[in-house]
Parts: sequence; C-alpha cells; structure tokens
Amino acid sequence: MHAVFLDKNTFSADVDFSSIEHQLTRLTCYESTPPSEVLARCLDADIIITNKVLLSAELLSALTKTKLICISATGYNNVDIDAANRLNIAVTNVSGYAGPAVAQYVFAQLLEYHQQTSHHNSNTEKGLWSNSNAFCYHGKTINELAGKTLGIVGYGSLGKAVATIAQAFAMKVIISERPSASVIRADRVSFEQLITQADIISLHCPETAETKSLINSDVLSRMKKNAVLVNTARGALIDENALLNALRNKEIAYAILDVLSQEPPQANHPLLNSGLENLKITAHIAWASIEAQQRLIDLLSQNIIAFSQGKRLNRLN
Repeated sequence: MHAVFLDKNTFSADVDFSSIEHQLTRLTCYESTPPSEVLARCLDADIIITNKVLLSAELLSALTKTKLICISATGYNNVDIDAANRLNIAVTNVSGYAGPAVAQYVFAQLLEYHQQTSHHNSNTEKGLWSNSNAFCYHGKTINELAGKTLGIVGYGSLGKAVATIAQAFAMKVIISERPSASVIRADRVSFEQLITQADIISLHCPETAETKSLINSDVLSRMKKNAVLVNTARGALIDENALLNALRNKEIAYAILDVLSQEPPQANHPLLNSGLENLKITAHIAWASIEAQQRLIDLLSQNIIAFSQGKRLNRLN
C-alpha cells in the first residue's frame, strides 16, 4: 500500500516513522501541503495521513483509490466524515497519547507562575542576593499550589492526567459537568459553580457548537479576581477579545494559552501583541513531548495494521 503524509512538519524531526513504514510498500512525506496541491498528492494514495490538512467532500469524491484516512491527531474536524462514509473510505484518529505531556505542561506553567522561578533565578544572576544584607533576597511573591482549587473542564484522559498531578500537590480538584446538563453527576459540579469556586481553571474539552466561546465575557466576569485560566484544548473555547479585555481590566489574574482560534495566528493577532504581563502564550506544543509524538505515530501504525486485517480500531465512521 502507498501512503502519503500531507503535513509531516507537524511532528519533530526526531520522531521515528519506521513503525508506519513497515506496514507500507511506500510512504511519501510532504513537509506541508497547500490546498491547491492536496488532490494531486493524494490521487495515487491508498492511505492518506493528515494532521490538519483539510479533506473536503468534494476532494474525497475525486479520490477513487483511497481506502483509508489516518488523522494523526485526536480532533477530526478537518475531514468530512459523512462524505468518507458515503464513499466507503475508512477514517481513524488517535487518542490517549498526550496525557503525561499535557499534564506536565500545565504544571510547568502553573509552577512558573506561582513559584516565579525565572524571576528569582534572574535576581541571583543580577547579583541581588550577593548584595543583600540578609541571608535571603525576597523578590516577587511565591504562592503554594497546595490548598488551591483546580477546576477541570473536560474530564477525558487529559483532564484526568492533570487531576492526578494536582492531587499530588494537595490541591482540591473539582470537575465540571457539561454546561448544558440538567442533571449534575455525583462526582461533578455545575459549570456555573466551577467558574466561581476555582482558583485555576484548566480546559480539556473538545471544540463543539456547545463549547465554542465557552469562556466569554460573562464567564470571565464571574471568575475569581485571582483566577488563572489555562487552555491546552482548542482556541475557539475562549472568546479572545473578551479574554483580552478581562486581562487588561484585571478581572482575572493570569491566562496561559497553548492554543488560539487561528493556527498559526497572524502576526498582528491582538493577544500576541497585547504586551500584557499576565498572559503567556505558547505555540500549541503542550502535547508535543518527543515521547508523546512517538506514541502517536506508533498508535497510527496500529490503525493501519488493524485496517489491513479488516478490524475496526479507532474508526470514526
């Protein structure tokens, strides 16, 4: 079988693709694929591997040879699943590979904020400790995570991984029920309760019609003034203009974003150019430890093996 990987540059250069190559007669990799070249590159492929390249119904209808689409991610809104189903093209995704990486990212950022590690390292490098008349040199305030309430929105594998570490820090963990739910499960709190009680809110839910702009001006106004918002899920979960205003007006204390509504963002994106000290943005890398990337590729190879054996593993249709 011949497979094409349309956007290999979504993975680090150090990732080993041999587990996929062993299942194929040929693997053709493209660093990236503009929309104008997708059809030509896919015409001869039995299998298409894509992370974020859009595969529309119109495009899929022209691919008479394609039997399998492997999405090298958990989210699948870039592939028209209904069209693939009509055309008898199998579609798979991967999940459960990034729990340790995302949880580590969340707490790396939270520890940097609460411990002020870079600030205190810098103070020593500047000689402020050496010139101090006391045995220590106090800079910015250090706060403990212990005793703080962490609210988790989206309690799949990623949310659970974050909760496990939070409990090790002696934090109180509360888990949001779905915002529109009429019944609150015993181990959940309402979304409204969570946003008013949590010192830290960490988002791990998918982007759906229900969750788009879940964090809006109304929600931000009801959060604690000292609250920290962390988003490692999808940028569209947050109304970005509302967040910008909330941070400027100190309605919440801090925001940590690994995702934005448009990726890559334009250079003039208002959040990127805000100049705010209470906002930190990284380039969608919370998932991207080398170990997590390798797990993803190896899971993708298992999808190919299962398909070739007539089995339904991680099928979306």
